[in-house]
Amino acid sequence: AAAQGLFLFSFSPVQDKATDPSVAEESWDCVQRFCEQVNADADGPSLAPRLLAHKIQSPQEMEALHALTVLETCVNNCGERFHNEIAKFRFLNELIKVLSPKYHGAWSSEKVKSRVTEIIFSWTVWFPQEVKIRDAYQMLKKQGIVKEDPKLPEDKILPPPSPRPQNSIFDTDEEKSKLLARLLKSNHSEDLQAANRLIKSMIKEEQEKSAKVSRRVNTISEVSENVKLMGELLDSYKRQELSPSDRDTLQNLFERCEKLRPLLFRLASETVDDDEALAEILQANDELTQALGQYKQIVAEH
Repeated sequence: AAAQGLFLFSFSPVQDKATDPSVAEESWDCVQRFCEQVNADADGPSLAPRLLAHKIQSPQEMEALHALTVLETCVNNCGERFHNEIAKFRFLNELIKVLSPKYHGAWSSEKVKSRVTEIIFSWTVWFPQEVKIRDAYQMLKKQGIVKEDPKLPEDKILPPPSPRPQNSIFDTDEEKSKLLARLLKSNHSEDLQAANRLIKSMIKEEQEKSAKVSRRVNTISEVSENVKLMGELLDSYKRQELSPSDRDTLQNLFERCEKLRPLLFRLASETVDDDEALAEILQANDELTQALGQYKQIVAEH
């Protein structure tokens, strides 16, 4: 507890400058230093959200707005451990208190409440795997505290989803990653808008890439399962041990396997730049071709 107290104390001067209500414009140097301190300290990602929650609930509008800016900047710059903390009910409840009329909602300014709503909604978009964020937002809608989804401004920087898959475009496309890092460091609205558009295009590209991988994995898995089952049924068929329902199953398996062949060809055409994945597809195609040939031969013989 003593160590935690020292940490909180060491954070406060930087945080106080970053959220100073007497300053109309954000102090980006202080905001950046706060993020750096979060990343530098082992307990930073778990303790910084608690400090920010206290400032976000401030009765001074400017202090709360600055704290929300610091929060969003941390989400962009402080990685997976910080994301995990803000996705917990413990932290989400602190944001909900700003909106709820039972707590601070009665006196929080509309500007602050609007910003908090935007932030929670944006997290449901960019962290779809975080069920608690989605549940918290749906609860706000169900209670009528949020009437409709907010329209996110063009210059709002939203973080890419985390954790990202291996070989993410955010890691592998060096040119785009460098451009994005440069735009995110800028304080100009035009650069922020450009960064937001770039993030959206990179996210779309990553989602398409992820969908292709998912289709490939699922199709190869289905081929493997169907070929194995068809082989077992064909062995019984050769021994004339198949019931009428098993024969129907075998017929259905054959028809499904025939439909899987063009799917494999399509997957192969999408995967020309990945030798390992292409080898998996070709192997699955060989197994499928062999199984279909065995079916035709055994059924013809019997």
